[in-house]
Formats: sequence, structure tokens, C-alpha cells
Amino acid sequence: MRVTVEITTSELREIFQLTGERKKRPAIRKLVVGALKMKRRKEIVERFISGQWGTTLAGFECGRAADRKRAPARHRASRS
Repeated sequence: MRVTVEITTSELREIFQLTGERKKRPAIRKLVVGALKMKRRKEIVERFISGQWGTTLAGFECGRAADRKRAPARHRASRS
């Protein structure tokens, strides 16, 4: 699909700099696709922060406790 937009020369230069592209079409496409990805990521992060989405890490706390118990022995072993 083609879309016509008006962009100033200074904005276009900034787009080239941000995207690393040298031609208009690839630069603008890369900028738009990147903006869409960032928007989707923001929505996902907001769902996790709000508690709407979540995850459980089975065994994580047990593993952490075991690591803490073994830490002094590992520390002594590394000093020897």
C-alpha cells in the first residue's frame, strides 16, 4: 500500500540518521515498523505491570534458598 505524507527536510534527515538508511522509502518503513513494535512492547509491559498478565516460576524460590545455603561453601572453596 502506498501512502503520501509530508515530511520536512530536517525531519527526513533525522529519520535517515535514526534508521541508518539512505533512501526515503526504506527509512520511513523502518521507522514505522519500529514504532509499531515499540507500541506492542509497551502494551505487553503494561499488562504485566498491571497484573493482568503474569507468570509463576516453579521452584525459583527453592533454588534461590539452596543457592544461599551453598554460597558460603563456594566462597571458601574459591579462596583455597
